[in-house]
Amino acid sequence: QVQLVESGGGLVQPGGSLRLSCAASGSIFSINAMGWYRQAPGKQRELVARITSGGSTNYADSVKGRFTISRDNAKNTVYLQMNSLKPEDTAVYYCNARVVPRESRHYEYSYWGQGTQVTVSS
Repeated sequence: QVQLVESGGGLVQPGGSLRLSCAASGSIFSINAMGWYRQAPGKQRELVARITSGGSTNYADSVKGRFTISRDNAKNTVYLQMNSLKPEDTAVYYCNARVVPRESRHYEYSYWGQGTQVTVSS
């Protein structure tokens, strides 16, 4: 019922920039939070950045000062502006949303996108 569609990944040189987008669609009553996670080969999935419905943000220490998360509530979309990219940023980036579906207004569910590859290499 709820789908997350990600875009913006790709190949970029160190020091370059990318902007990821994630749009939520479907039977949505409200979105309490949206964020980005990433997973590199052989590593656990980790939080990159998160933004709540109230506008509070959280960032991984490794991306603070380089990445910025933002949202467009009217479009149910979250963005991740990634600047000064490093090879260690290479990973599959997953969008996540905490959603209250219209059919279940008393409950919150976590939804995931299918991921978008970000590769930082010279």
